[in-house]
Amino acid sequence: MSVVQTLVSFFKDKEYRELILVCLFVVISGSVFYHFVEGWGWVDSVYFSVVTLTTVGFGDLAPQTDMGKIFTIFYILVGIGIILGFVEAVYHHFNPRKKN
Repeated sequence: MSVVQTLVSFFKDKEYRELILVCLFVVISGSVFYHFVEGWGWVDSVYFSVVTLTTVGFGDLAPQTDMGKIFTIFYILVGIGIILGFVEAVYHHFNPRKKN
């Protein structure tokens, strides 16, 4: 199954659709925050949001303002849970074994 077909099938399922929209909202809201508060470009803001929430943390960008640092603490705590929930949902979708 291709990535596009998978996304289309996820959007047809209400549970997955809501999870995808929440993940997009988290990434977009973080990106908007970093763009305006840290003064980063849009690409850097989205990049930092995704790298932070996926716990990759390359370290090439870091918030410089106190507000940015405080926001990042809460962004990580909330966002990682949401992203992990999405990863778990994808895993269970493709895992042929059923939970007992």
